Amino acid sequence: MSLQAYQATQKTVESPREAEYRIFGQVTSALVRAEENTDDLKARIDAVGDNRKLWSALAMDCATEGNGLPDVLRAQIISLSIWVGKYSTEVMTAKASMEPLIDVNRAVMEGLK
Repeated sequence: MSLQAYQATQKTVESPREAEYRIFGQVTSALVRAEENTDDLKARIDAVGDNRKLWSALAMDCATEGNGLPDVLRAQIISLSIWVGKYSTEVMTAKASMEPLIDVNRAVMEGLK
């Protein structure tokens, strides 16, 4: 089976919650690898950038009218997204640890289980 056919099949079988969990897992794994290998600046930039994109997408979705999540949860996700953006800048400019980003992602993954 071709990769495209596999991906199409996976999308039809995977629930939105499972897809979110999978994406968080991929992004978080990249953060962990980048944190462990501090000499690989490209991996660090890519991992932090992908994490920022994920959180930005979540915030945009939560800001969309018609989102089915409760208002309080939507606001919390948007707040976390803002924090992720700010802290990511610290990670890149001050070489702060990625552990807090990893911890937040893992907490979200626990909630998605």
